[in-house]
Order: sequence, then structure tokens, then C-alpha cells
Amino acid sequence: MSLFRSIALACTLLIAACSGGEPDGGDETTANPLLYEIANADGEVEGWLLGTIHALPDGVSWRTAAIKDAIEAADILWVEIDDQTNDAGRAEIFARLARTPGLDPLQERVAPDLREPLEMILARSDIPLDQFHSTEDWAAAILLARVDAKGKPANGVDRAVIRDFEGRPIRGFETTASQLGIFDTLPDEDQQDLLEGTVREWMASRDNPDWLLQAWLAGDEATLARATGEGILAYPELHEALLAGRNRRWVASLLPELGKQPKPLVAVGTAHLVGPDGLVAMLEAEGYTLTRR
Repeated sequence: MSLFRSIALACTLLIAACSGGEPDGGDETTANPLLYEIANADGEVEGWLLGTIHALPDGVSWRTAAIKDAIEAADILWVEIDDQTNDAGRAEIFARLARTPGLDPLQERVAPDLREPLEMILARSDIPLDQFHSTEDWAAAILLARVDAKGKPANGVDRAVIRDFEGRPIRGFETTASQLGIFDTLPDEDQQDLLEGTVREWMASRDNPDWLLQAWLAGDEATLARATGEGILAYPELHEALLAGRNRRWVASLLPELGKQPKPLVAVGTAHLVGPDGLVAMLEAEGYTLTRR
């Protein structure tokens, strides 16, 4: 959550990051991520939900006692995508979907009042400018949202939990191709909203670019839930495509697995857990009791 409001949410709380890198050492920061216990009408525990973040600075200690217990007790891990540790393969898919020859220069694809701030972001990016000439709007938004981000995908909670589950079953709700395909198939006007929204959010959050990261570290459910209805995610079409629609599909896959062995730990981006269209609310509507741990 260290990017710009809702597109930041997409890159760090909502979608798995598209690049890797090795975690380093560093000063330790203690975090309190959102963890919920799923219980049926009889009070029997049937699984857990863990709100992850897909990129973190070095030295963040996030495994609370309750998270350690859930990781130990769960029999199977559900994550967003089943191939998120395959960095080379995911980068190839991103590159294939993101590129279309003959596009207008990126600066000409945003409103005139956003061209100067876009130039500022591009100047701070380590991506060669000519790479953006054939990059579609949705992909440019994701790449630009990483500018100035302190978190590293290699430190992502999803990756760490996958390592914790070595030897136990791991399933993905999506694949890299299907997840990025959601962006790639957005109508042109929605892709432009993503791109222009990224620029606007960068301008708005320059004074406090890490507010979402701090909310995740603190386990601030109210702030995280509010963010799922702001910025880019306030657009009904984008909210449906990036958040609500995916959550409904995930719940449809998860419900048949509850109430029987193996018990799942669902570790997905925190934005998917909170708010009126979050997994917590959807499971409660199905009669389950969700308790913060």
C-alpha cells in the first residue's frame, strides 16, 4: 500500500506484483495485519482469512502469534494466483499483454492538465521512456504506480506464506494470465481512467505516499475499507472489474471447501477482505461468523 491511493491499492493490496527481487536485511518494523477466523453457525472454525500486501520494505515483522497459529493449523493455502513465484513467466505474460505497436505517445493519452505531472513521474522512473511508446494504458498505470514505492515484491506476504506451506497443498483463485487479463480487457475509457487516475493520485499523495502501507502495518480496518471506495475504485466499472466481481467468484470457489477437511487459510490482498464488497461481508451474508484475531 505504498503507492497512490486506489491504483496503489491495486498494485499492493489488490493484485499480485509483477516483478521480483531479493529481500535484504534492515531495521525491524512490527505489523498487525488483518486476520479473520471463519466459524460456522455452531461456532466451529472452518478456516481463516489473512489480508496480505504484495510488496513490503525490508525488515517488517508481520507474523503475529495468531497468524503463526493459523498457518500451522490450516491444511491448505488459497492465494490469488497459483504462479506468483514464477517471476520470469509472469514478466513474459505481462510483456505480451501490455504491448500494442503504434500507440500514441503516453503524454498524449492523458488530459492536457496531467501532462506536466506525468512528465515528473516519468523522470523519476527507472523505466526507459521509449518502453512506454507501445505500452497500453492499463500497463503503464501499473508501471508508473511503482515509481517511488518503497516496498519490494520479494518481501510480499503472499510469497512468504507460500514458503511456509511448502509440502502442503496450495491453490490459486486466478492465474497471472487471467488476473492481468482483467486489466487488458477493460474498455479503452476505463484504461484511460486508470492511467489518468494514477497521475492524479501521485499528485495528491506526494506529501504522504505511505499512508496505505501504514494502515496495513497497523491493521487499520476502517482506513483500508474506506480506501476500497475511493479514487480509481470509486468508478463503478473499475470497482466491479477489479474488486467486487473477483470477490464473488472467489467466494463461489471457497464456499464448497468450507465445512470439510482440509481447512483453508485464504491469503489474498487486504483490499479483498474489507468493505461492503469484501470477502468478510460476503461470507457473513452466507451465515458465517468472521472474528478478527
